[in-house]
Amino acid sequence: MIKMGILRGLHTAVRTQKQMNKKFKFTTLMICRAGLIAALYAVITWALGAFAYGPFQIRPAEGLIVLSLFYIEAVPGLYVGCMLANIFSGWGAYDIFLGSLATLAAAALSFGVGRLIKNDVIKLVLCGIFNTVLNAFVIPAVSILGGGTDPYWVFFGSMVLTEAVWSFAIGAPLYLAIKRLITKNVTVMLPVLGMRKKAHTNL
Repeated sequence: MIKMGILRGLHTAVRTQKQMNKKFKFTTLMICRAGLIAALYAVITWALGAFAYGPFQIRPAEGLIVLSLFYIEAVPGLYVGCMLANIFSGWGAYDIFLGSLATLAAAALSFGVGRLIKNDVIKLVLCGIFNTVLNAFVIPAVSILGGGTDPYWVFFGSMVLTEAVWSFAIGAPLYLAIKRLITKNVTVMLPVLGMRKKAHTNL
């Protein structure tokens, strides 16, 4: 009896693991989408040159954070894109690896919100807050570690302002546009993980 119980337990564990692997397996579409998101973030940031770095960052690519509300592949996509973009920040490895972790964390939290909360306004607000707060705390510290001379709290305040602008001013219209395409069942825009036949808009 004990042996049978152990075997049944092992069988259940293996079956559960296989189901989890299948559920979270990245498809070709997801990999392509992650690569496209990374490329978009990096290219948009590079195109703005020095204006995309420093205390007052003109970085509209931050609005892409809302993609993580729909797609799990946006989480690594945004992280890689941010790492590539930060190569030219002037703060070296600190910004490439540590600075990009703020975007990774914000994207991961936003994906969780996208899965758990249905109200669009709440999702957008939380996504923007995650991105703004995490970057505002992390990037000034990265700047100091990388040799920057701006006072931490001055840099913090400027980051709150600029991150909030890009997260909401770019993010909100982008979110609504993608939601509309998903509602119309445009195939390439449909999330692979947690796909729904109909997308409901609460705005």
